[in-house]
Amino acid sequence: MKSKTLPFVLFGLLAVAALAAFVVWGVPYFFQTPVPEMSISTLGAGTVRAEITAILEEGMIDLGNGIEQPYQIMRVRILEGEFADIPMEIDYGKRQIRTDDIRFDPGDRVFVTVGRRPDGVITAYYVDAVRSAPMLWLLGTFVAAILLISRWKGLRSLLAMAFSLFMVIGYIIPHILAGEDPVRVSIIGSAILLGVSLYLTYGWTLKTHASVLSMLLVLVITGTLAWFFIVFTRLTGVGDENAMFLLQMQDVTINLRGILLGGMLIGALGVLDDLVTTQASAVFELHAANPDLGAGALFRSGMRIGQDHVAATVNTLVLAYAGASLPMLLLFTLGQGNYGFLVNYASVAEEIVRTLVGSLGLVAAVPLTTLIAAELARNSHRLGEWRHFLGSENSREGHHH
Repeated sequence: MKSKTLPFVLFGLLAVAALAAFVVWGVPYFFQTPVPEMSISTLGAGTVRAEITAILEEGMIDLGNGIEQPYQIMRVRILEGEFADIPMEIDYGKRQIRTDDIRFDPGDRVFVTVGRRPDGVITAYYVDAVRSAPMLWLLGTFVAAILLISRWKGLRSLLAMAFSLFMVIGYIIPHILAGEDPVRVSIIGSAILLGVSLYLTYGWTLKTHASVLSMLLVLVITGTLAWFFIVFTRLTGVGDENAMFLLQMQDVTINLRGILLGGMLIGALGVLDDLVTTQASAVFELHAANPDLGAGALFRSGMRIGQDHVAATVNTLVLAYAGASLPMLLLFTLGQGNYGFLVNYASVAEEIVRTLVGSLGLVAAVPLTTLIAAELARNSHRLGEWRHFLGSENSREGHHH
């Protein structure tokens, strides 16, 4: 009897100790970190929503150099802020060059910048269209599709996604802005995000344990590779113009190279999540289908699945970067630029290093995950009473013989 209850007693003691440590240390650290004030206005400051009440004038206008474009003059009603309910007139396309043919109608909503001139006159300028409603419809369609296909597991995955966003916005960003080491913050955030999201999505099973353990090891490998190649290629983290804006917008000293490394870790986490969980699941399914497979045969079968997955995922990473950078590549080609210089350009070099380091992490993840999952699957019967505490082999309850 004592041997049967020992794992649960130990688990209870660990849970109580962890809860006490979190209350004493975790709550002040995670939830009481103030975000410093910025020294200049940020994107969206002074911008408010407005509703178009009437189209006063529209037509075509020649801006010179043969450039003709449509324009509209609209009356809008400010919906929020200091100037709420005040009617204003704005124009779109009469002064600035347009790159679209969007036509607004009464009832549409737009973003405008409202301000008061030194002589007291209130002015408003068009900024952009309000896209919240269509994006909410898209989000609703996405959620419905996930729930329709994956049902309860889909609901858990949505909760995990929400928690991941919460960790990035509620923990990682505030703590980096507070001046903490971006690498340490990213590692802590990634580890918590990883553990909670995987267990929330896939449950407390041996397959999930294998995935989490593999992910932690692969993150260490990926982080080490990222640090080495950031130093080796002399990247400084200033390739992204947003990083330079960040330095100008507040007084806290931020390690841009650390932000680059932390970003690589967080970015790799998303791709590795898919690969590692799929690989662990494949190995456990292979063992369930044929429990008599030896260690070598199970490892080789799992590796064949992993090799195909890695090949497809690496290609996906490259195409995703090329797609995101297509405007820059078009501009560079149009100017007959030297591609030898392009790959040395800081912003491009950062993405190349990010892609290749992430791909190396994927390569390392396959054998590690396959080995860990295979050992757990084959030796689960040797865990004794701890077997009940560690959960079933996968989310479909039951034992395989």
